[in-house]
Amino acid sequence: MDDKTLNEIQADAFRGLVKHLQTRTDAQNIDIMNLAGFCRNCLSKWLVAGAEARDVELSLEDAREMVYGMPYDEYKEKHQAPASEEQKAKFKETMPIHADISGHN
Repeated sequence: MDDKTLNEIQADAFRGLVKHLQTRTDAQNIDIMNLAGFCRNCLSKWLVAGAEARDVELSLEDAREMVYGMPYDEYKEKHQAPASEEQKAKFKETMPIHADISGHN
């Protein structure tokens, strides 16, 4: 498989993941982060890092809107519940395995 085709397939997979996360507003970021070590915010930061690597300007807010399907503040107001003490404790416990996004943590 050539690189162009691979990149297109990977882009399709990413778009599928983003679309799925946009429909699963019940899946809280902190729960995804605690389980998988990344969340919607990580995806947004990876988009920004990818843009920066190509000398393309992309703000974190614009990247978040791409991932969330709406402005981040609107998403938080509509769909994000406050984190419980148990979720916060799990977050701290799992920090060593959270995604590394160079310069965007």
